[in-house]
Amino acid sequence: MLTRNGIEDFEIANLAPYAMKSRESWGRQYPEPDHGSRTAFQRDRDRVVHCEAFRKLEYKTQVFVIFEGDYYRTRLTHTIEVAQLARTIGRNLRLNEDLIEAVALAHDLGHPPFGHAGEMFLDRRLKEAGLGGFNHNQRSFEIVTKFEKRYPDFPGLNLTTEVLVGILKHETLYDNIGDPAVLADKDFAARLKSRPCSMEAQVVDKADSLAYLNHDIDDGLTSGCITASDLEQSELWRRAVARIHRPGAVLTDTMFKYQVVKELIDMQVKDLLKATDSRIVDNGIRSAEDLSRVQKGLVDFSDSMKQEREHIQLILNEKMYHHWRVERMTSKARRILNDLFDVYLDNPKQLPYDVYDRSRKYSDRDLHDVICNYLAAMTDRAALDDYKRLFEPYQKV
Repeated sequence: MLTRNGIEDFEIANLAPYAMKSRESWGRQYPEPDHGSRTAFQRDRDRVVHCEAFRKLEYKTQVFVIFEGDYYRTRLTHTIEVAQLARTIGRNLRLNEDLIEAVALAHDLGHPPFGHAGEMFLDRRLKEAGLGGFNHNQRSFEIVTKFEKRYPDFPGLNLTTEVLVGILKHETLYDNIGDPAVLADKDFAARLKSRPCSMEAQVVDKADSLAYLNHDIDDGLTSGCITASDLEQSELWRRAVARIHRPGAVLTDTMFKYQVVKELIDMQVKDLLKATDSRIVDNGIRSAEDLSRVQKGLVDFSDSMKQEREHIQLILNEKMYHHWRVERMTSKARRILNDLFDVYLDNPKQLPYDVYDRSRKYSDRDLHDVICNYLAAMTDRAALDDYKRLFEPYQKV
């Protein structure tokens, strides 16, 4: 039977020299004794999986709101797909899969209901109140360092520094790195931001962009918000289609969709691995410490693949994300959150007791913060239920 020490010995013997070893972790904000059979990063992964915010991802929007149908991806299925892709890439690069999985499973914990529409709305309302705005990476950080209350000896989940850095520095097309000055523990967040981003966290970033681009194509084709003819403008799409058209193969529309998305992912992953391996060699990366010299861009696609991905992303932006059905969902989401925000701002005593302390005097800024935290923690379904109770007659309070 392997003990924690045995697993750590295995990592040192088998992982790449630039991989993050569990035994070499920078540690936790609040020191804890080591576990007998699990490494630090295994414990992080398990804490994320068992937290409340992770379970709520099942009912949070990716692109299509949950009432649009059961097929479409939610934040939870997206997160699982990111973790799967990231572990595949990490295994090929001989990185620490436990660290990769912990960062991947935590990377979207801070998303509010209704996807990016919800985030943009909360960002606007907080900026109007002079509170600095809303950023889901910062929110993810605050969830795992403050809002999750599972342990008596410390706030949050007390994750390792490597996982927290991966959350704070997560950056893809939709993920603007936030300002640590707006976080509750400014000094701690600033210290984390000064740390180099591990190769494992960089892998999660690219796996996230792989997942949402290719699986949005899948969902878009299923919904009819984008068609195969729309995507034929893309060289990447045309190459994927050419690879699945084999002599004698008969593909239904559904099978064609699955096969072409599979080929798209396969081509991009192979390109990513080859380009990343070349950069590791070219930059002389021989240890995790070497990453401080090259903090970004090691794990990335080739220049030609970046251009092809940008082109197909532009097609999605034009044809799918601004499709009238998606625009209608987005507008509805903004109206629901705006009405909820206003009704609670007008009478905060409608908020639950554990959210709004009746014995405390709140400033306007404090009240905005309380309402934002309450709404951000909701799932799509919870927000819709709250809306019905408050605005539709004869609904159970």
